[in-house]
Amino acid sequence: MAIPSLTLTDGHRIPQVGFGVFRVDPDQTERIVTDALEAGYRHIDTAALYGNEEGVGRALAASGIARDELFVTTKLWNDRQAGDEPLAAIDESLERLGLESVDLYLVHWPAPARGTYLNAWEKLVEIRDAGKARSIGVSNHLPEHIREIAAATGVTPAVDQIELHPAYQQRDVTDACAALGIRVEAWGPLGQGKYPLLEETPVVAAAAAHGVSPAQVVLRWHIQQGHIVFPKSTHPDRIRENLDVFGFALTSAEQDAITALDRGGSVSKHPSEVN
Repeated sequence: MAIPSLTLTDGHRIPQVGFGVFRVDPDQTERIVTDALEAGYRHIDTAALYGNEEGVGRALAASGIARDELFVTTKLWNDRQAGDEPLAAIDESLERLGLESVDLYLVHWPAPARGTYLNAWEKLVEIRDAGKARSIGVSNHLPEHIREIAAATGVTPAVDQIELHPAYQQRDVTDACAALGIRVEAWGPLGQGKYPLLEETPVVAAAAAHGVSPAQVVLRWHIQQGHIVFPKSTHPDRIRENLDVFGFALTSAEQDAITALDRGGSVSKHPSEVN
């Protein structure tokens, strides 16, 4: 199965569908990531906070897949943003992953109360220049954070990974990213099961029309919006199903009906609250 890739601001390319391991039990991570790799995923998204980088690394090493066929993302946690801490944190993540470099390294949250996100970004530029991360970006950053770090360093993030699903589309953030050429990655693309997204009438109708599952419809909606997505599951059948979203296309009417579900329905915390 050919997974489309998108070009980042720095010229590197990123697979549009990846596999996320948020809240995946560290003891189960190797098995679950192995299932994902066997299903055809080549883009794995983890973070230091998740506590499962070692399991990801073991699965990658055991897969036999060439390093240049894999795209690996990890993230810098909030309490490592100050001083030279990001430089130590990336080395620790690389050791746990068993890699010499990652394809994408993100500042996990701006953590504005700490006042260190600009320093963190400056250090990520150093990390990129040292060859330890091919591309660098941010996660959960609002337009004001992005504009500040880009103005201060002259380096625009390659991506902003944000909470994004039909009920919560963050148009202010996505518009700002589009204006700067920043790719949007959607975490929680299915709303983390915290509201009945898969029972919404436009989703159910499109699923029936195309002979696919409601989850596949929502993932396809993301794809056609140009988002990069990380569906997460621990079940092999669903892992495969979530990747099988390229054999159909939503009509413009179906796409618009799902887009109309936006109601500011966040299922997580606001970036100003996570420090």
